[in-house]
Amino acid sequence: MAASDTTTDDSLYPIAVLIDELKNEDVQLRLNSIKKLSTIALALGVERTRIELIPFLTDTIYDEDEVLLALAEQLGSFTPLVGGPEHVHCLLSPLESLATVEETVVRDKAVDSLRTISAQHSPGDLESHFVPLVTRLASGDWFTSRTSACGLFSVCYPRVNPTFKADLRTHFRNLCQDDTPMVRRAAASKLGEFAKVVEVEFLKSDLIPMFVNLAQDEQDSVRLLAVEACVSIATILQQEDVEQLVMPTLRQCSGDQSWRVRYMVADKFTELQKAVGTDITKLDLVPAFQTLLKDTEAEVRAAAAHKVKDFCQSLDPYQREHIIMNSILPVVKELVADPNTHVKSALASVIMGLSPILGKHNTIEHLLPLFLTQLKDECPEVRLNIISNLDCVNEVIGIQQLSQSLLPAIVELAEDSKWRVRLAIIEYMPLLAGQLGVEFFDEKLNSLCMTWLVDHVYAIREAATLNLKKLVEKFGPDWAQKTVIPKVLAMSRDQNYLHRMTCLFCINVLAEACGQDITVKLMLPTVTAMAGDKVANVRFNVAKTLQKISPILDPVTISVQVKPVLDRLNGDTDVDVKFFASEAIAGIAA
Repeated sequence: MAASDTTTDDSLYPIAVLIDELKNEDVQLRLNSIKKLSTIALALGVERTRIELIPFLTDTIYDEDEVLLALAEQLGSFTPLVGGPEHVHCLLSPLESLATVEETVVRDKAVDSLRTISAQHSPGDLESHFVPLVTRLASGDWFTSRTSACGLFSVCYPRVNPTFKADLRTHFRNLCQDDTPMVRRAAASKLGEFAKVVEVEFLKSDLIPMFVNLAQDEQDSVRLLAVEACVSIATILQQEDVEQLVMPTLRQCSGDQSWRVRYMVADKFTELQKAVGTDITKLDLVPAFQTLLKDTEAEVRAAAAHKVKDFCQSLDPYQREHIIMNSILPVVKELVADPNTHVKSALASVIMGLSPILGKHNTIEHLLPLFLTQLKDECPEVRLNIISNLDCVNEVIGIQQLSQSLLPAIVELAEDSKWRVRLAIIEYMPLLAGQLGVEFFDEKLNSLCMTWLVDHVYAIREAATLNLKKLVEKFGPDWAQKTVIPKVLAMSRDQNYLHRMTCLFCINVLAEACGQDITVKLMLPTVTAMAGDKVANVRFNVAKTLQKISPILDPVTISVQVKPVLDRLNGDTDVDVKFFASEAIAGIAA
């Protein structure tokens, strides 16, 4: 008997330690202990967890925020540890306390856990335990408890009887009219999800008036959240009800004096469009969209510009072209020259998507001039967004038309007198090559890429060598062997020593992309021949190149072709050549 008592004591010893840790002054120890709560609960068993551990945890709610956050998270998965769904209500007490603390992150996590365990309550337990908790939180003295309550209505409402439902709706209405803006904000943010579970008759009689009031709130932070609710409510209602009950408020929000509310309307515009249907879109949303695209605030214009393609795509197919050409495109043309770069960039990221919607004729006549303007924009992001989406225009108008219209603009930028403009186009070249394909690239742009290698600005030559590597990775070593390598190797005989050095820089990056075979057969002989160059800078770069490409060469090639050249350079009269040759010899030997 004594032995078995000792065993019991031994098994409970770690629990005592953990409970001591929960009372420890060191925050990290308390945090670690909270994270091991499930271990304590398993060791205690379900009954002792309910009777001892949960009350103990409820009493320790006054702690550091990070400890409380960990506790709120742990309790959400505690149902099996207290004996399953029939006892889950015993977790409500500590979570209720956590849902009232000052720190928002802790409250939100407690609400998440309460939402999780609400599903594990039976309807009877919901009515006897969970709904009273919601009611207590909703009528609490502190705004913290009332904000937490807002997130709990939708999870319990569908599974309780009509009397409780009426009570919940009344409490939610009170929260929507609360004196504290933070509570009204929380209610507005949860109105949409509550609307989805409330019966349609009560949605019209109870929730729509709440929605209308919140959309007219004195605080813009509340009004903008009402826009989100608008989407959920419009999705549930019939078309005629939307027109009568929702649209007046939506019209008012789209012209709100606060730009943040208008921004939210613009951000949610395509969701609203799907919710209200094609008829209301044509009558109300098209004029509203025009207004948002012309808004005085750049953030609103940018948010609306982002939605241009999706909005046009979702228009009634029979009227789509007419609406775009007459109502949307005139405004879009103005945005192309917008003074704000964010607006132009947002538009450039989606404008190409109008090509498939409008077809070949309209693209050539109306859209191509806009693309040309954006391609020449001073903002690199605008140019990149146009080049990134060339493929969808290519599919509509064909490569020939594209090359006649946009390619001259790209070539013009590639030859611009400002080297930074040339540099920007080089960076887009691999992307452009992928969009246009190898044949077109060889015909129109290959010579341009080779010209950059002999540019008078070093940064351009350097970027051009990296560009070659990316092109070889895209088009393959065979393409490089036929198209690029002969031109690169020809530079080794150029009169200008800078161009001869560029040849070596190109080999540095091409060797890895082309592989051992092409490097040994085509490029290595050129490198070794350049070891006799009359300019010391070229000779020491030969040593650096041999060291750089050595990892992809076989041992025989290194001993027969590379080492003799490096030994010769190691005896060079120039001190720098000798230094880099000895570095290369040491590097290859290692």
